[in-house]
Amino acid sequence: MWALGALFVAGCAETEKATTDSGLVKSNFQTEVGGKKTDLYVLRNQNNMEVCVTNFGGRIVSVMVPDKEGVMRDVVLGFDSIQDYISKPSDFGASIGRYANRINQGKFTLDGVEYQLPRNNYGHCLHGGPKGFQYQVYDAKQVGPQELELTYLSKDGEEGFPGNITCKVIMKLTDDNAIDIKYEAETDKPTIVNMTNHSYFNLDGDAGSNADHLLTIDADAYTPVDSTFMTSGEIVTVEGTPMDFRTPTPVGKRINDFDFVQLKNGNGYDHNWVLNAKGDITRKAATLESPKTGIVLDVYTDEPGIQVYAGNFLDGSLTGKKGITYNQRASVCLETQKYPDTPNKPEWPSAVLRPGETYNSHCIFKFSVDNGK
Repeated sequence: MWALGALFVAGCAETEKATTDSGLVKSNFQTEVGGKKTDLYVLRNQNNMEVCVTNFGGRIVSVMVPDKEGVMRDVVLGFDSIQDYISKPSDFGASIGRYANRINQGKFTLDGVEYQLPRNNYGHCLHGGPKGFQYQVYDAKQVGPQELELTYLSKDGEEGFPGNITCKVIMKLTDDNAIDIKYEAETDKPTIVNMTNHSYFNLDGDAGSNADHLLTIDADAYTPVDSTFMTSGEIVTVEGTPMDFRTPTPVGKRINDFDFVQLKNGNGYDHNWVLNAKGDITRKAATLESPKTGIVLDVYTDEPGIQVYAGNFLDGSLTGKKGITYNQRASVCLETQKYPDTPNKPEWPSAVLRPGETYNSHCIFKFSVDNGK
């Protein structure tokens, strides 16, 4: 009888300590933030690919995919617990809103009314401000083993933005090893919306340097920035510059060419590319590949732009999952979105959302393997 009791206790302990394939302990994500419960949700497909998501910030915490040898590797940066996400502020894996990227001086005018947002990055509003969606708790509903719905109500005036908006993020893990993400939003007052996913990808699976990762971007032009990372309003050709990724090029090949002012201004790559696909979700927007593991990530989107950020400001001060130190340029972010500061540049694709309309944005991160054969 005693032995059975001991086994029962041990079984309960195992359940409490239940881990994911990526080594995450679910109980480390089960707490309350701002009076709302957080948790870790696990998506798994028929190929045993696993994606773990927390409703704190709608963050992708881990992505386990097979390499060319069939070994499963975690290819995104992140933390082991909600407390780490709170105590070490970052955008790792987050569903960003209301407005991804920067808004000049945190100001924009809509229908004759000027709005002032927080200025949290070189005098500009970045990623919706210091209390953007990445630090809020989404309501979560796991629809099935391969689908998660996240919903968040952003109230009128939150971080200075007008309108009560209901946002939805639908993440599906497909059987062809793709993370299919759809964003939806509705408002009761004219506002601006521009959502994205901010996963930090390292396809080596060890969070080492991104220098050897091969990057391809289907874009003939990009939007230059000044020394405060603000877009000038120009759209400039990539031809003959270190911004040309129309053919596969190692991320680190030209990233330190600071004689080219755009790389100096961005401290490397932290720019928006103007996609040739022009909203065609069936046309590949970008590809990232690790020669080391053979893991390939193809990105598809119906958005006009993609912000590529090469982890320039990671500095070794953050310790992530499994005690790994995240040094400079340990990852590449591929953020599909409207162009930066679009609300102040009416000639660019609009981010305005009005009552009766539905904001829709679609991004697909599709994984495969190049085994070199």
